[in-house]
Amino acid sequence: MAGVSTNAIALVLVALLSVLVTSVRSAANYDTATARSYNSGWLPAKATWYGAPTGAGPNDNGGACGFKNVNQYPFSSMTSCGNEPLFDGGAGCGSCYEIRCVAANNPSCSGQPRRVVITDMNYYPVARYHFDLSGTAFGAMAKNGLNDKLRHAGIINMQFRRVRCNFPGMKVTFHVQRGSNPNYLAVLVEYANVDGTVVRMELMQTRNSRPTGSWEPMRRSWGSIWRMDTSRPLQGPFSMRITSDSGKTLVANNVIPAYWRPDKAYWSNVQFY
Repeated sequence: MAGVSTNAIALVLVALLSVLVTSVRSAANYDTATARSYNSGWLPAKATWYGAPTGAGPNDNGGACGFKNVNQYPFSSMTSCGNEPLFDGGAGCGSCYEIRCVAANNPSCSGQPRRVVITDMNYYPVARYHFDLSGTAFGAMAKNGLNDKLRHAGIINMQFRRVRCNFPGMKVTFHVQRGSNPNYLAVLVEYANVDGTVVRMELMQTRNSRPTGSWEPMRRSWGSIWRMDTSRPLQGPFSMRITSDSGKTLVANNVIPAYWRPDKAYWSNVQFY
């Protein structure tokens, strides 16, 4: 290394590190795009389960997406944590997947597809794609009467593919979060058909009894919860505009009333189809 300056070596190391970071990011983006595509076909993954054997996963029937009562219709405990390619920093919340275990690897496995919704984050993945399922969803992949036997396996090989969500009888719901006030509004979006996801949310206020005509962008707080912080008090009723990850847009006019309350869900009359 005679004649090579310390600065030159440092520049080479920085360049190599930059290439490595770019490669890792590119691989992560590819994994996410592949998992979230409707055209990828069946992909290999690992499945585990957590919580009560016939439960919805978390003890509070919630999860890192912010959804409530996932043990009830329309999720009906058929839920899963997803590792980052599936959870995608919260952008994957609400997406729907068909899953099936590999019958050749476990005699208790039915091989029949079952549908689950991403409602939580998997922080400790054991594979490139890892579904940490509710006990109910894991057992649903078993042959009749062998649910407990399949759950006893603990970790199994499975396959998955993204499918369109369908929540019969449901409309998109906007749940104003606890702690919201005129200068801070946090809203959970639930029960969106088709993509199931929301990648952009905007709000239109009402001033002097008229809609302002201006859509103001909200930002993702966490999971499927979006927020707006403002020094000037917000005035309702609020219209909400949401965009899914395939670019579909939906407007719920005046869905949150002028005299809204924290910790209350407001049902719209609109839905993706």
